[in-house]
Amino acid sequence: MTSGDVNFSIRDVALAAFLPTALFSIGEGAVIPIIPVLAHNLGAGLALAGFIGGMIMVGEMIGDIPSGWIVSRFGERRSMIASALLCIVGLVVCLLAPGDLMLTIGVFLIGLATSVFALARHAFMTGYVPLRYRARALSTLGGVFRGGWFIGPFISAGVIALFGNPHYVFWVHIVMCVAATVVLIVVPDPTETIVAGRGEVVTAKAHGAQDAGRAEAKERTEGLFRTIWSNRAVLTRMGTCAALISALRSSRTVILPLAAVAIGMPAASTALIIGIAGAVDFALFYTSGQIMDRFGRLWSALPSMIGLSLTHIALAFVTDQTWFTVVAVVMALANGVGSGILMTLGADLAPRTDPAPFLGAWRFTNDAGQAGAPLFVSGVTALFSLAAASFSMGVLGLIGAGMLVRYVPRYVPKRRLVADA
Repeated sequence: MTSGDVNFSIRDVALAAFLPTALFSIGEGAVIPIIPVLAHNLGAGLALAGFIGGMIMVGEMIGDIPSGWIVSRFGERRSMIASALLCIVGLVVCLLAPGDLMLTIGVFLIGLATSVFALARHAFMTGYVPLRYRARALSTLGGVFRGGWFIGPFISAGVIALFGNPHYVFWVHIVMCVAATVVLIVVPDPTETIVAGRGEVVTAKAHGAQDAGRAEAKERTEGLFRTIWSNRAVLTRMGTCAALISALRSSRTVILPLAAVAIGMPAASTALIIGIAGAVDFALFYTSGQIMDRFGRLWSALPSMIGLSLTHIALAFVTDQTWFTVVAVVMALANGVGSGILMTLGADLAPRTDPAPFLGAWRFTNDAGQAGAPLFVSGVTALFSLAAASFSMGVLGLIGAGMLVRYVPRYVPKRRLVADA
């Protein structure tokens, strides 16, 4: 154990990493459920509203490509500050949007900013946190993110109820981005100086931690497509499973607001119900990890996938607010049971000697599914109906559940996990 390990505490990164993440996630959680509603208010039909809502995921996927180079070139904190400022630009564009086109551009910019912010905070944790604390730190980071998505919709519901205009919700995210930027500027950067217990100043660069985090971020960009090709066998099978899980999760964030619009629910009620569902999701974050560690990955992934699939199918037949609430909560329950499954499967499958390139490719396949789902929902809604889109996503999810049954025991057998432990 190094002296850096002895002196390290999770509290060392609480302000520098967790607080900006919490602020950014609260803003994101406030805005995302309302975007399809705002698009509809500007005159978009259900299909176009779904497309606009999905542009945030498309922005995240495209942002994955340059984000590694950006973090490697400018550093974690500067990248997070720049991405928060870019997000503010996107939010202002959305706030001033007179029609669908400007709103689409603004939402896309928010997605780009979110991608860079996410990779920067991940690289920061990878480079700074000692290995023996890393799992706990990253789990806490994931919990902070979900907590933001739980709190955000309640704030947006209150703002809509207070001002009577859903557009004011964009100010919530703007304020949160400004607050995150202030925190990042004011709080001392732990990657530069850490005051140890004896009062010594320890530089992260002295033991290469900062460079390690940036090298991982850079590798995720530069070797992305090469890594996808060299790992095509596992990514074709397990990557497709992961993409379908991401697709169901992404579809949920778009299709629930669209369904609320379709049955005539007020925007404030929509945000409130999605916030309640987020509370259920957040409450299961730790339970999911226990299930995976004790019973194996399949016991978390499969119930989650089946639950998300069946609730998508059920949503196709919902016609009132009561059943909408029931489906939204059960959908959140299913999503919560699978909390952390994608990161865990990626870590299980990645080579131990050099995991970063594979994890970059793994994340890209996940984001491809995440970005594709809203576009699929939009297309099917335009051709047929929102109910058909919801039903179709449910069927795709059941296909994914079958693939999980086939491939998880093959690639991530429980006996191997026990042996590795």
